[in-house]
Amino acid sequence: MAIRNNRLSETEYLDNFQDIHPPFETKDAALVEANRCIFCYDAPCMKSCPTSIDVPKFIKQIATDNVKGSAHTILSSNIMGAGCSKVCPVEKLCEGACVYNFMHEKPIQIARLQRYSTEKAMEQNWQLFDRKPSIGKKVAIVGAGPAGLSCAHGLSREGVDVTIFEKEEKGGGLMTYGIAAYKVTPEFCQEEVDYITSIGGIDIKYGKELGINISLEKLRSEYDAVYLAYGVGLARQLNIPGEDLSGVVDALKFIYDIRNDGYKSVSVGDEVVVIGMGMTAIDAATQAKRLGAASVTMVYRRTQEEMPCTEHELNIAKLDGCKIIWLAAPIEVIGENGQIKEVVFDEMALSEPDASGRRSPVKNGSTFSLKADMLIKAAGQMPFEALNDSMSLEHNYGKILVESGCKTNIQGVFAGGDNVNGGREVVDAVQAGKEAAAEMLREMLKVEC
Repeated sequence: MAIRNNRLSETEYLDNFQDIHPPFETKDAALVEANRCIFCYDAPCMKSCPTSIDVPKFIKQIATDNVKGSAHTILSSNIMGAGCSKVCPVEKLCEGACVYNFMHEKPIQIARLQRYSTEKAMEQNWQLFDRKPSIGKKVAIVGAGPAGLSCAHGLSREGVDVTIFEKEEKGGGLMTYGIAAYKVTPEFCQEEVDYITSIGGIDIKYGKELGINISLEKLRSEYDAVYLAYGVGLARQLNIPGEDLSGVVDALKFIYDIRNDGYKSVSVGDEVVVIGMGMTAIDAATQAKRLGAASVTMVYRRTQEEMPCTEHELNIAKLDGCKIIWLAAPIEVIGENGQIKEVVFDEMALSEPDASGRRSPVKNGSTFSLKADMLIKAAGQMPFEALNDSMSLEHNYGKILVESGCKTNIQGVFAGGDNVNGGREVVDAVQAGKEAAAEMLREMLKVEC
């Protein structure tokens, strides 16, 4: 067993990391799909979208060859509609709510239609929104991820001058650094950031990290308002013996390196074990397999009924050849000469339901081991600890506390997205940013929007 890179040929790499959800190949294909829609009144697909995109309207606009109007409808509700069309778990959102599911027919391919319109808008550089003249107000945003970009665009449209402080060298946040390469490429993420900021009035300062080279106190003194949108990014530790052995890596770091350094430069083991069953765990496992791992085994302490990922995502892992073990929890990593050699697990069972009906995993008294030269930890994410500086921002276990909407305990400081909710979907972060922009304009800047 050995951890190494450059396992595959160039052709194999390209095949393994090609677009998993390809766009419509022709205009006619998009029109045919759009004309399947029955344009429901009080559409359930629209209700299931966190950003409330008017799905029947944008599909009707595609069907009538009004692609620009369709893109405007989408981006008015979700300025990152192009990226979300690639990464949203639509099977549990809009497409999962499509009435065709109840008719035992294939749901409308809403995500592909959304991609069709929004990518056309980006390719043609359609400027669908006009920025109002500057109103002499300026806002600082910490984090150029989905929440920060969404907030920035909403503020800029109303004439607010926005400066975003981003610790990385690229914008996009989770979209750029934390999602499987076969879903969305870093190049596309950069194009989307550029498209969003092309409205004007948005300046992104890269390499600026809160608590390192910028402070909340200084930002609050220099800007009319501050929006904290730095998300999450700390992997939850297993807290078991041997966790510090070589070959034990965080899923977030593993995916980050693939996104930042290129998939051909990232090392992967022969026998890989992944702990967790969320979307990040799936992305880590499938990419390890596509990078050339001989065996990838995913282990989850609960059953399939409780898994955080969707059935669709699980099937991606299965199709890639990943093995699944349910009801098992790691208790020790055993190594040799400082390198991981195997992982020991407790077998679990589910307890009787508690008052809420929830069943918890409990040890059943048996253990087993898996050989491994690489262990990827994907047991969840934790928010960054909120800064305990002189301004005393209130937080709870790393999550920023908001009093109402997105207002923190500090006057003029707002927060939203994953650093408040603990980590949800990209589309939820976009909605948080949109709501924050509206609240900041209304509450702090005294501007009706």
